[in-house]
Amino acid sequence: MRTLTALGIVIAATAMAHATERRQLGAHEHGHSKLNIAVEGTSVVMEIAAPGLDVLGFEHAPETEADKAAVAAGKAALADPLSLFVLPAAAGCTVIEAAVELEQEEHDHDEAEAEGEAHAHEDEEELHSEFSGRYTLACADPAALSEIAFAWFDRFPNAKEVEVTLVTAKGQTSFEVERGDPPLAIGTAS
Repeated sequence: MRTLTALGIVIAATAMAHATERRQLGAHEHGHSKLNIAVEGTSVVMEIAAPGLDVLGFEHAPETEADKAAVAAGKAALADPLSLFVLPAAAGCTVIEAAVELEQEEHDHDEAEAEGEAHAHEDEEELHSEFSGRYTLACADPAALSEIAFAWFDRFPNAKEVEVTLVTAKGQTSFEVERGDPPLAIGTAS
């Protein structure tokens, strides 16, 4: 029951954060993504938020055919979470649901600097974009969920770090995973 409560809190918190981000993306750090994972029984729910620059290599509105193709390729890559976050084959995980969105918003640098946000861009205004993905997995043997390998960094060369929050029957833990780190040991078995 504690896990269900913790799972509910994490999902509610991320849903509220996502709703807030929809209204205003605000500042984000290029190269830095956030991944929330909740494991309950045989179900695994994952949510990722990543700056558009990390996924696409740009943040401007897609104008050219190449830009539009990059957006389509980014969405397709994000729609396949098991190719980005590689779980042990012994866990027998399959994707039940995958939803990916790209949100874009004009960002005023003068206003951001007044709020104490640092930017390395010279433009007065620019478009900030962020991808979000929500995934539901079913795993035949959740006790085998011992680690996650981050192919994320191979697929997205601009990505530098993923901040991971994991909720399991054991409780909640947080990790920072950087490019070149070995697979993240998660040991979900209770």
